Amino acid sequence: MRLPNDTQRISIVGRTGSGKTVAAAWHLSHADFQWMPWVVYDFKRDSLLAQIGELEGTEHIGLEEIPRYPGIYFVHPHPDDTEGMKEQMWKIWAQENTGVFIDEGLMVGLYNPAFRSLLTQGRSKHIPMIILSQRPAWLDRFCFSESDYFQAFALNHIKDRQKMMEYVPANLLKPLPKYHSYYHDVGMAETVVMTPVPPIEDTLKVFDSKLTAMRARKRRVII
Repeated sequence: MRLPNDTQRISIVGRTGSGKTVAAAWHLSHADFQWMPWVVYDFKRDSLLAQIGELEGTEHIGLEEIPRYPGIYFVHPHPDDTEGMKEQMWKIWAQENTGVFIDEGLMVGLYNPAFRSLLTQGRSKHIPMIILSQRPAWLDRFCFSESDYFQAFALNHIKDRQKMMEYVPANLLKPLPKYHSYYHDVGMAETVVMTPVPPIEDTLKVFDSKLTAMRARKRRVII
């Protein structure tokens, strides 16, 4: 099973409590944030994401800022601040080599030209993306048409399941065991049933280890 590389996009969908955010955090822990900045848009101030944000080495920035150095940078936008998000996304588009994690794709807006540009041009600009959603039927269609990978957990609404079945060749109407998901690799045209990712405690250790190594590397450079 392949994981997204530093140019690719993955869409992760699932209802609350399905395991979606734990899986997304696991994917982020495998991202190359020690070599490029990753911006995490945390609209809901999710308790799980907060645990990552409390680790030494992560930073919290505003919409007016743009990270220049490797690491994990949390942004907590107000849902109404669509213009601020748009401006920051345009800066990411211009800077390139920057990862983007969005904890609820719906909050970006149904039509956001900067977001669409990140999706459609992200591969050539080395802008990998991890996009989560509880209601995929309401998302901008480019979230899915430009995704290289899909991970589909349990969804409540029939329209959400039907929407994902347009992209994931699996019967999403049939329930899977708890915290299991369908994982679809677009490039390989392969779909597997994925067992639960490691517990969040293990994922936090991966984050902490990589962040610690980054701090050690910075100290060596300074010395």
